[in-house]
Amino acid sequence: MRAASIGALLAGALVLSGSALTAAPAAFAAETGVEIKKVSVNGGKAVVFGTSRTESFTISVTASDDSGISHSGHRFFGIDREVGDDYWTYHGTPTCTADSATTSTCKLTVRLESDIDLPRNTLAGPWNVNVQVTAKDGDYYGEVYGTHPVQRRSTLSANASPEPVTKGKTITVTGKLARANWDRYIYAGYTNQSVRLQFRPKGSDTYTTVKTVTTDGTGNLKTTVTAASDGYWRWNFAGTSTTPAVKAAGDYVDVL
Repeated sequence: MRAASIGALLAGALVLSGSALTAAPAAFAAETGVEIKKVSVNGGKAVVFGTSRTESFTISVTASDDSGISHSGHRFFGIDREVGDDYWTYHGTPTCTADSATTSTCKLTVRLESDIDLPRNTLAGPWNVNVQVTAKDGDYYGEVYGTHPVQRRSTLSANASPEPVTKGKTITVTGKLARANWDRYIYAGYTNQSVRLQFRPKGSDTYTTVKTVTTDGTGNLKTTVTAASDGYWRWNFAGTSTTPAVKAAGDYVDVL
Protein backbone atom coordinates (compact mmCIF):
# COMPACT_ATOMS: atom_id res chain seq x y z
CA MET A 1 0.00 0.00 0.00
CA ARG A 2 1.22 3.47 -0.81
CA ALA A 3 1.71 5.99 1.96
CA ALA A 4 -1.44 7.87 2.97
CA SER A 5 -0.09 11.12 1.57
CA ILE A 6 0.20 9.54 -1.88
CA GLY A 7 -2.71 7.12 -2.19
CA ALA A 8 -4.12 3.70 -1.46
CA LEU A 9 -4.36 0.48 -3.40
CA LEU A 10 -7.39 -1.58 -2.47
CA ALA A 11 -7.67 -4.94 -4.22
CA GLY A 12 -11.20 -5.79 -5.19
CA ALA A 13 -12.50 -2.29 -4.49
CA LEU A 14 -13.69 0.61 -6.56
CA VAL A 15 -15.09 3.94 -5.46
CA LEU A 16 -17.02 6.31 -7.72
CA SER A 17 -19.68 8.96 -7.59
CA GLY A 18 -21.73 11.49 -9.29
CA SER A 19 -23.52 12.47 -12.42
CA ALA A 20 -23.93 10.42 -15.60
CA LEU A 21 -20.74 9.01 -17.04
CA THR A 22 -19.48 10.26 -20.36
CA ALA A 23 -18.97 7.36 -22.72
CA ALA A 24 -15.61 6.64 -24.33
CA PRO A 25 -15.30 7.35 -28.07
CA ALA A 26 -17.41 4.95 -30.13
CA ALA A 27 -14.50 4.41 -32.53
CA PHE A 28 -12.53 2.58 -29.87
CA ALA A 29 -15.36 0.13 -29.22
CA ALA A 30 -15.90 -0.37 -32.95
CA GLU A 31 -12.26 -1.24 -33.53
CA THR A 32 -12.22 -3.93 -30.86
CA GLY A 33 -15.74 -5.24 -31.37
CA VAL A 34 -16.57 -4.83 -27.66
CA GLU A 35 -19.36 -2.36 -26.94
CA ILE A 36 -19.98 -0.78 -23.54
CA LYS A 37 -23.73 -0.44 -23.37
CA LYS A 38 -24.25 0.93 -19.88
CA VAL A 39 -22.28 2.06 -16.85
CA SER A 40 -24.05 2.68 -13.54
CA VAL A 41 -22.21 3.90 -10.47
CA ASN A 42 -23.77 3.84 -7.02
CA GLY A 43 -27.22 3.73 -8.57
CA GLY A 44 -26.60 7.07 -10.27
CA LYS A 45 -26.07 8.92 -6.99
CA ALA A 46 -22.96 10.80 -5.95
CA VAL A 47 -20.43 8.93 -3.85
CA VAL A 48 -19.66 10.89 -0.71
CA PHE A 49 -16.97 10.12 1.86
CA GLY A 50 -17.38 11.13 5.47
CA THR A 51 -14.73 10.28 8.05
CA SER A 52 -15.92 6.85 9.23
CA ARG A 53 -14.73 4.77 6.24
CA THR A 54 -17.88 2.63 6.39
CA GLU A 55 -19.27 3.46 2.96
CA SER A 56 -19.90 0.90 0.23
CA PHE A 57 -20.63 1.36 -3.47
CA THR A 58 -21.24 -0.71 -6.59
CA ILE A 59 -20.20 -0.07 -10.16
CA SER A 60 -22.06 -1.99 -12.86
CA VAL A 61 -20.98 -2.24 -16.49
CA THR A 62 -22.99 -3.91 -19.25
CA ALA A 63 -20.86 -4.91 -22.26
CA SER A 64 -21.42 -6.94 -25.41
CA ASP A 65 -19.47 -8.65 -28.18
CA ASP A 66 -20.60 -10.97 -30.97
CA SER A 67 -18.61 -13.78 -29.30
CA GLY A 68 -19.85 -12.93 -25.80
CA ILE A 69 -18.02 -11.42 -22.82
CA SER A 70 -15.45 -13.56 -21.00
CA HIS A 71 -16.19 -14.06 -17.30
CA SER A 72 -12.72 -15.41 -16.55
CA GLY A 73 -10.52 -13.33 -18.87
CA HIS A 74 -8.92 -10.02 -18.02
CA ARG A 75 -11.42 -7.60 -16.52
CA PHE A 76 -10.73 -4.61 -14.36
CA PHE A 77 -12.57 -1.61 -12.94
CA GLY A 78 -10.74 1.27 -11.33
CA ILE A 79 -11.00 4.89 -10.33
CA ASP A 80 -8.18 7.30 -9.62
CA ARG A 81 -7.27 10.96 -9.33
CA GLU A 82 -3.98 12.81 -9.28
CA VAL A 83 -3.51 16.40 -8.16
CA GLY A 84 0.08 17.57 -7.85
CA ASP A 85 1.90 15.13 -5.56
CA ASP A 86 -1.35 13.59 -4.27
CA TYR A 87 -2.60 10.41 -5.93
CA TRP A 88 -5.27 7.88 -4.96
CA THR A 89 -6.74 4.79 -6.59
CA TYR A 90 -9.33 2.11 -5.87
CA HIS A 91 -9.53 -0.87 -8.22
CA GLY A 92 -10.41 -4.53 -8.52
CA THR A 93 -11.77 -7.42 -10.55
CA PRO A 94 -15.55 -7.43 -11.15
CA THR A 95 -17.84 -10.46 -11.22
CA CYS A 96 -19.73 -10.96 -14.50
CA THR A 97 -23.11 -12.53 -15.24
CA ALA A 98 -24.44 -13.35 -18.71
CA ASP A 99 -27.55 -11.46 -19.83
CA SER A 100 -27.56 -13.24 -23.21
CA ALA A 101 -25.16 -15.06 -25.51
CA THR A 102 -23.52 -11.77 -26.46
CA THR A 103 -24.07 -9.48 -23.47
CA SER A 104 -22.94 -9.60 -19.84
CA THR A 105 -23.19 -7.32 -16.82
CA CYS A 106 -20.12 -7.06 -14.59
CA LYS A 107 -20.25 -5.65 -11.08
CA LEU A 108 -17.72 -4.60 -8.48
CA THR A 109 -18.76 -3.64 -4.95
CA VAL A 110 -16.55 -1.41 -2.82
CA ARG A 111 -16.51 -1.69 0.95
CA LEU A 112 -14.11 0.72 2.56
CA GLU A 113 -11.94 -0.69 5.32
CA SER A 114 -11.21 0.99 8.63
CA ASP A 115 -7.45 0.50 8.32
CA ILE A 116 -7.18 2.12 4.88
CA ASP A 117 -6.83 5.88 4.81
CA LEU A 118 -9.15 8.22 2.94
CA PRO A 119 -7.95 10.39 0.06
CA ARG A 120 -6.47 13.80 0.74
CA ASN A 121 -8.74 16.84 0.71
CA THR A 122 -7.08 18.03 -2.50
CA LEU A 123 -8.47 15.00 -4.36
CA ALA A 124 -12.15 15.86 -3.98
CA GLY A 125 -13.60 16.43 -7.43
CA PRO A 126 -13.72 14.46 -10.72
CA TRP A 127 -11.99 11.06 -10.73
CA ASN A 128 -11.06 9.03 -13.81
CA VAL A 129 -13.15 5.88 -14.26
CA ASN A 130 -11.32 2.95 -15.89
CA VAL A 131 -13.20 0.05 -17.51
CA GLN A 132 -11.53 -3.03 -18.99
CA VAL A 133 -13.35 -6.14 -20.26
CA THR A 134 -12.41 -8.99 -22.61
CA ALA A 135 -14.55 -10.85 -25.13
CA LYS A 136 -14.44 -14.62 -25.58
CA ASP A 137 -12.74 -14.23 -28.97
CA GLY A 138 -10.02 -12.04 -27.47
CA ASP A 139 -11.50 -8.66 -28.36
CA TYR A 140 -10.59 -6.20 -25.65
CA TYR A 141 -11.94 -2.93 -24.30
CA GLY A 142 -9.68 -0.83 -22.09
CA GLU A 143 -10.38 2.85 -21.65
CA VAL A 144 -10.80 5.74 -19.24
CA TYR A 145 -14.56 5.67 -19.69
CA GLY A 146 -15.25 9.06 -18.16
CA THR A 147 -15.03 10.99 -14.90
CA HIS A 148 -17.12 11.18 -11.73
CA PRO A 149 -16.92 13.54 -8.78
CA VAL A 150 -15.96 12.22 -5.36
CA GLN A 151 -17.18 14.54 -2.62
CA ARG A 152 -16.60 15.38 1.05
CA ARG A 153 -19.74 14.82 3.16
CA SER A 154 -21.42 17.97 4.47
CA THR A 155 -23.46 18.75 7.59
CA LEU A 156 -25.68 21.72 8.36
CA SER A 157 -27.46 22.78 11.57
CA ALA A 158 -30.11 25.40 12.34
CA ASN A 159 -31.39 27.04 15.50
CA ALA A 160 -34.03 29.78 15.68
CA SER A 161 -34.64 31.66 18.95
CA PRO A 162 -36.28 32.78 21.12
CA GLU A 163 -38.99 30.15 21.27
CA PRO A 164 -41.77 31.27 21.64
CA VAL A 165 -41.54 34.83 20.38
CA THR A 166 -43.93 37.77 20.26
CA LYS A 167 -45.16 38.75 16.79
CA GLY A 168 -43.11 41.63 15.40
CA LYS A 169 -40.10 40.87 17.56
CA THR A 170 -36.73 39.66 16.28
CA ILE A 171 -35.84 36.02 15.67
CA THR A 172 -32.15 35.12 15.53
CA VAL A 173 -31.31 32.16 13.30
CA THR A 174 -27.91 30.52 13.66
CA GLY A 175 -26.28 27.42 12.25
CA LYS A 176 -23.08 25.87 11.00
CA LEU A 177 -22.02 24.42 7.66
CA ALA A 178 -19.25 21.82 7.97
CA ARG A 179 -17.72 19.14 5.78
CA ALA A 180 -15.48 16.13 6.20
CA ASN A 181 -11.79 16.90 6.46
CA TRP A 182 -10.14 13.78 5.05
CA ASP A 183 -6.69 14.91 6.16
CA ARG A 184 -7.69 15.13 9.85
CA TYR A 185 -10.73 12.79 10.07
CA ILE A 186 -12.95 15.50 11.55
CA TYR A 187 -15.76 17.74 10.34
CA ALA A 188 -14.56 21.33 9.92
CA GLY A 189 -16.41 24.54 9.07
CA TYR A 190 -16.91 25.27 5.36
CA THR A 191 -16.05 28.94 5.05
CA ASN A 192 -17.24 31.72 2.73
CA GLN A 193 -20.16 29.73 1.32
CA SER A 194 -23.57 31.13 0.37
CA VAL A 195 -26.40 29.46 2.27
CA ARG A 196 -30.10 30.21 1.93
CA LEU A 197 -32.32 30.87 4.97
CA GLN A 198 -35.75 29.38 4.35
CA PHE A 199 -39.13 29.47 6.11
CA ARG A 200 -42.06 27.05 6.03
CA PRO A 201 -45.33 28.25 7.61
CA LYS A 202 -47.18 25.95 9.99
CA GLY A 203 -49.50 23.70 7.98
CA SER A 204 -47.49 24.09 4.75
CA ASP A 205 -45.12 21.68 3.03
CA THR A 206 -43.22 24.35 1.12
CA TYR A 207 -40.09 26.24 2.15
CA THR A 208 -39.47 29.73 0.74
CA THR A 209 -36.08 31.47 0.67
CA VAL A 210 -36.02 34.59 2.84
CA LYS A 211 -32.41 35.68 2.40
CA THR A 212 -28.92 34.40 1.60
CA VAL A 213 -26.12 34.49 4.17
CA THR A 214 -22.40 33.72 3.81
CA THR A 215 -20.62 31.46 6.30
CA ASP A 216 -17.90 33.11 8.33
CA GLY A 217 -14.29 32.01 8.84
CA THR A 218 -15.39 29.00 10.92
CA GLY A 219 -18.44 27.97 8.89
CA ASN A 220 -20.95 29.63 11.22
CA LEU A 221 -24.16 31.32 10.07
CA LYS A 222 -26.13 34.04 11.83
CA THR A 223 -28.89 36.43 10.83
CA THR A 224 -32.09 38.03 12.15
CA VAL A 225 -35.66 38.11 10.85
CA THR A 226 -38.94 39.55 12.09
CA ALA A 227 -41.40 37.14 13.68
CA ALA A 228 -44.61 37.10 11.62
CA SER A 229 -46.20 33.66 11.95
CA ASP A 230 -45.69 30.17 13.36
CA GLY A 231 -43.39 28.00 11.31
CA TYR A 232 -40.08 26.31 10.65
CA TRP A 233 -36.72 27.93 9.90
CA ARG A 234 -33.88 26.10 8.16
CA TRP A 235 -30.65 26.64 6.22
CA ASN A 236 -30.25 25.20 2.70
CA PHE A 237 -26.82 24.76 1.05
CA ALA A 238 -26.79 24.13 -2.72
CA GLY A 239 -23.45 22.29 -2.71
CA THR A 240 -20.25 22.65 -4.74
CA SER A 241 -18.24 20.38 -7.02
CA THR A 242 -16.42 18.95 -3.99
CA THR A 243 -19.20 19.05 -1.39
CA PRO A 244 -22.80 17.79 -1.68
CA ALA A 245 -25.92 19.84 -1.08
CA VAL A 246 -27.42 19.64 2.39
CA LYS A 247 -30.49 20.98 4.20
CA ALA A 248 -30.77 21.52 7.94
CA ALA A 249 -33.75 20.17 9.82
CA GLY A 250 -36.39 22.86 10.31
CA ASP A 251 -36.51 24.52 13.73
CA TYR A 252 -40.08 25.42 14.79
CA VAL A 253 -40.84 28.80 16.32
CA ASP A 254 -44.20 29.56 17.96
CA VAL A 255 -45.20 33.18 17.34
CA LEU A 256 -47.51 34.61 20.00
